[in-house]
Amino acid sequence: MIRIRKILYPTDFSPYSNQAYFHAVALAESHGASLTILYVYPGGFGAPETAGDGEDRSYWQEQLEQIRPVNEGILTYHVLLEGDPAAEIVDYARDAAIDLIVMGTHGRSGLERLLMGSVAEKVMREAPCSVLVVKLAKGVPVAEPHKVAVAAV
Repeated sequence: MIRIRKILYPTDFSPYSNQAYFHAVALAESHGASLTILYVYPGGFGAPETAGDGEDRSYWQEQLEQIRPVNEGILTYHVLLEGDPAAEIVDYARDAAIDLIVMGTHGRSGLERLLMGSVAEKVMREAPCSVLVVKLAKGVPVAEPHKVAVAAV
């Protein structure tokens, strides 16, 4: 049997990553694994457009901390990093000896994928462990990014 003790769930707070969250929690429950919820602030908090009194960092930390499994028996960690999302996810997985990464994908294709790249694809290529990529079912409506909010549990 495959031993999964540490699961990493990277989020960008989109409906795509929210779908992966349910898989990550179910796997953590069934394997008795810990769950690390990770958000990578793209570009970094020290970038000129985000420089200030740390409000951005505290905002995202608060959003991150609100994501908690209902099952309090799942050992849960929250990690906020800054930089290139794919590279930071891979580096964290390597450094923390993660057994499985569970993440969503936006499912971009064609020119959009070529221009923007795919964080999930980069993570799958470089990760030191298995990666489960979860996508939204076809026909599921997706909220506009500015309308997406994380519900407090």
